[in-house]
Amino acid sequence: MKQLSFKDIFFIGLMVFALFFGAGNMIFPPELGKESGTEVWTAIFGFLITGVGLPLLGVIAIAISGSNLRDLSNRVHPIFGMIFTAVCYLVIGPFFAIPRTGAVAHEIGITPFLSDSVNPNGWPLFIFSIIFFGITLWLSLNPTKLVDRIGKILTPILLIVIAIIVIKGIIDPIGTPGAPVNDYKGNPFFTGFLNGYLTMDAIASLIFGIIVINTIKQLGVTNKKVITRATIGAGVVAAIGLALVYITLAFLGATSREAVGPTSNGGQLLTVVASILYGTTGQLLLGVAITFACLTTAIGLVTSCAEYFNQVLPKIPYKWFVVIFTVFSAFVANIGLTQLIAFSTPVLTAIYPLTIVLIALTFINKLAAVPRAVYAGALIGAGIISIFDGLKQAGIHIPVLESWLSHLPLNNIGIGWLIPSIVCGLIGLLLVKLRLVSQVESHA
Repeated sequence: MKQLSFKDIFFIGLMVFALFFGAGNMIFPPELGKESGTEVWTAIFGFLITGVGLPLLGVIAIAISGSNLRDLSNRVHPIFGMIFTAVCYLVIGPFFAIPRTGAVAHEIGITPFLSDSVNPNGWPLFIFSIIFFGITLWLSLNPTKLVDRIGKILTPILLIVIAIIVIKGIIDPIGTPGAPVNDYKGNPFFTGFLNGYLTMDAIASLIFGIIVINTIKQLGVTNKKVITRATIGAGVVAAIGLALVYITLAFLGATSREAVGPTSNGGQLLTVVASILYGTTGQLLLGVAITFACLTTAIGLVTSCAEYFNQVLPKIPYKWFVVIFTVFSAFVANIGLTQLIAFSTPVLTAIYPLTIVLIALTFINKLAAVPRAVYAGALIGAGIISIFDGLKQAGIHIPVLESWLSHLPLNNIGIGWLIPSIVCGLIGLLLVKLRLVSQVESHA
């Protein structure tokens, strides 16, 4: 029975880290730090739960279940499984996450060096999108090289560049944290918790888990227990790396508010911080880091989406899906980063609670078989509330429903879906028990 060495698991973990660490991962923590100020440690703890903890649990859930996202969601209902899986792939694929990688790489890596007279969202973004997604297309056509190309080459370069920037910012802080502002002033923990949604990593974990398992199998491992342990080990390596980067980036944001001044997003903040620390060289280093982070994430997402839809529609070759997704993503990226984030936030608000509930039920199912009625009840309870929350985020207000939802426990901190999910799951369990009792009595 073949076992993997620590070195093998470590490099697979670097691959997982690279797949997760992309656009949102660079721009959201520093913005969190800037706004949370003196409450940065409370806020980043909340962010780490959804930005690191949930993705790790998602990878572990795939490992212990031996199932993919479609199989897990089929436990609710086959129709739900088909729709939810497709939505997840499209959200972390060509609709939002893949285009966002190109948009962020351009905004931070190219825009700071353009003349003020040049519209960054015009022809510069168009040309950059062609180059960026052209490279993504080339590297995605042969997914068997993921470990060599991503884990062993791109990720170490990325980490070195980030370390050069953040170490100086930690040793010689730009300033001191100020008072928390905006939502962080009232509830820093849960504001950070909800902002972790924006990374999309919990959703991605249910997809990337299969990449990890397949990579381990390609190394000659066939024993299920060994595969599970190796997958969990690689997930832990990735989680530690993500946590360290998030914490340091949040610290940079928290200590730079006064020096940086007003910024509209974490990308702009990082650009100014890099310039303060290292001048133009710092901006170039940041541009390199962002480009590698976004490129590696784009490759992972394109590969995952193409493989999935090739399984669903086998008559269409994998390579055609790679071409379709990269070309479509290049087109969508040209609407700009601000619009992409604005469009994605309501969708993530709606589907993230479903992802959390599905991960939780997967762990419970490992301990004791969970009936389909419980899956359905818990997902319905969470889904009804989260969909209305998503509509509210999108600016679609339904006063009567909003008034009713305001009375839900925990709704004021953004997790009003939790209690309805638990209650509806218990109702599903009760219905199963009553059905069993009725069957026993009918046969008595």
